[in-house]
Amino acid sequence: MTRRILGIETSCDETSAAVLRLEEERPVIASLVILSQDIHRVFGGVVPELASREHLRTIGPVVDRALAEAGLGLSQLDGIAVTAGPGLIGALLVGLTYGKGLADETAEHGKPGRDQDHSNDQQIDGGKG
Repeated sequence: MTRRILGIETSCDETSAAVLRLEEERPVIASLVILSQDIHRVFGGVVPELASREHLRTIGPVVDRALAEAGLGLSQLDGIAVTAGPGLIGALLVGLTYGKGLADETAEHGKPGRDQDHSNDQQIDGGKG
């Protein structure tokens, strides 16, 4: 059985989304989109507020492109994984809020979302709320 998982990553200054196909528990990348933020270069480092605002502007198009490149619609996903930490709190909140919104859309089909701690790559329960 093949499962399809959307992954969203917004822990710092890159907005990323990927669709993974899990075939016999072996992951195969179906699509990957990473949008790097060049706006921080002039400051010599990442400015957390600017990172959060840029995530707000780009997360929708990045996720849409990842799904399109995988040839999938939201209703065809079996789950959603979102980076929950560590990272910049504002940037993480953008990804978590967007991912939970998508998970709410798919929940009626029994397809729950998951938070993802990208420091150790273990999925943890996302909970409700």
